[in-house]
Order: sequence, then C-alpha cells, then structure tokens
Amino acid sequence: MINATEIRKGMVIRMDGELFVVMDREHVTPGNWRAMVQTEMRSLRSGNKTQKRFRSNDQVDEVYVETRAFEYLYPEADAFIFMDSENYEQIPVQKDVVGNDINFILENTVIKGTLIEGKIVSIELPSSVVLEIIDAEPGVKGDSRTNIFKNAKVSTGLNVKVPLFMKVGDRIKIDTRSGDFVERVN
Repeated sequence: MINATEIRKGMVIRMDGELFVVMDREHVTPGNWRAMVQTEMRSLRSGNKTQKRFRSNDQVDEVYVETRAFEYLYPEADAFIFMDSENYEQIPVQKDVVGNDINFILENTVIKGTLIEGKIVSIELPSSVVLEIIDAEPGVKGDSRTNIFKNAKVSTGLNVKVPLFMKVGDRIKIDTRSGDFVERVN
C-alpha cells in the first residue's frame, strides 16, 4: 500500500478489485482545503476511463508490473504494433493506450512498455526525441527579433512552434512532455 500522493502517471493500481492504469494525475492544494490527488485512470478490464479524487492520506494498492523495451513497427486499423526486444514477439497495443504519444514515435523507435499478464498497458517515452521538419512556413527576411516562432510540421505529423530560421530538412529536439521545441540538432 502506498499513499495517494505517491501515485504517478503510468502506475497500475488496484481499486475495488479491478486494475487501473493512471493516465494523468494532479496534486491539488485548493486554498484552505486539504490537499488531494486528482487522477484520470483507465480500467484494464473494460478500457473505460474514469476520474477519481483521493485525499492525500488515502492508501492505494500498487500493482507491480514488468517493464521492457519495445520497438514500434507500424500502425494497424485500431492498434499500433510493437515488437518485444527480448523475444521478438509482435504485440498489438490499442490506440487509446498510446494516445497522443504516437506523435513522438517514428517506426523502429525503441520505447519502454509496461506489461501486465502479457499485455502492454502503458508506454513511457524518453524525455526528448529528435525529429525532422518536413514542412515549415517561410521565415520573413529582416525579422530578426528573438522569441519569434513559426509553425512547422515534423516527420510524425506533429505541429511544433520553431524559431524563424528553421527550414525543411532541419532536425530538431522536441520535449515529449510538453511538445515544445528544445534545440536544433546537427
């Protein structure tokens, strides 16, 4: 058993005899009220999403899971296909498990996956990824002020704000937590 304040994104907990994976969590301290942890979770059995609020001193039952490296192969109709790096088994992962994280994953990218009973229940991306710009608005000559950004599309289809001097073909590092441009990569 752990305190509710120790709940983290990607963690699997048992609640009311059912397993839930934490999709998002927020520690809230509203004014003169007591602190609480607001979570968004997905049931592993039914796939339904639910929101649950825990008091900071509530106890939850953490389920221990296995984490392994998986390589992203290709998309399918209602899933994404990942390959286990240890035994080369191909495992379909439902689109709602991957969510918007697919915007940071190219084919053959290795990520960490959390397994329960042979099923990937969540994925963990590196803190940043390097992607190539495939489409960008032209920069305006003479506009050399700092902190001016333009829209650019990277190889996964994600739209990112980049500095004016960036052009098609440039490789950039993107923060996977916020989706923001970090730096240019040679």
